[in-house]
Amino acid sequence: MNQEKIGVFISECRKKKGLTQQQLAELLNVSNRAVSKWERGKNLPDASLMLELSKILGISVNELLNGEKILKSDYFTKAEDRLIELQKKNNEYEKTLLLLEYVIGFSSSITFIILIYIASYLDMPVFIRVLLILTALIIFIVGCMYALRIERIAGYYECSKCKHKFIPTSKQMLFSMHMGRTRYIKCPKCKQVSWNKKVKSNKE
Repeated sequence: MNQEKIGVFISECRKKKGLTQQQLAELLNVSNRAVSKWERGKNLPDASLMLELSKILGISVNELLNGEKILKSDYFTKAEDRLIELQKKNNEYEKTLLLLEYVIGFSSSITFIILIYIASYLDMPVFIRVLLILTALIIFIVGCMYALRIERIAGYYECSKCKHKFIPTSKQMLFSMHMGRTRYIKCPKCKQVSWNKKVKSNKE
């Protein structure tokens, strides 16, 4: 999305409606500064504001995201292009999340091993040894929980039986057997329990 183009379009539509930046800001319950940033291409309006902003400006959300008026004959083509672009961005975001999962899981595991090793083999007072072990356990548990949460929300699992794509429950993630990103869980559609593989997108 071209933020500068969208900003210029918002400004043009606002002026056509005879609204000042302050008036538009009051209608949307945001600051005048926020509107100014939109129009200068510094920020995009929050997704929760786009529908209301479009109504006020007398345009569609699709036109807002494209930064231009769209002819009826081109409307569906533009909408499809925008959906493809958003899907690509979503896939990139999911890849980043899954990479972050590896980093968190690896870091917490290594930290756990190092702290347990220090607590086990170095001479130190008992209370420090206990403190190190507790710290290691907390880091490991918190790291695992964050990694599981990321794995759950990024992408989908695909049923090996019916090919249905779904997001497992937190309970399934916590208690299911797994090998890497393949988990032995029940599909909510066909109700079969099998080894289901992680896929990045519901569109794959």
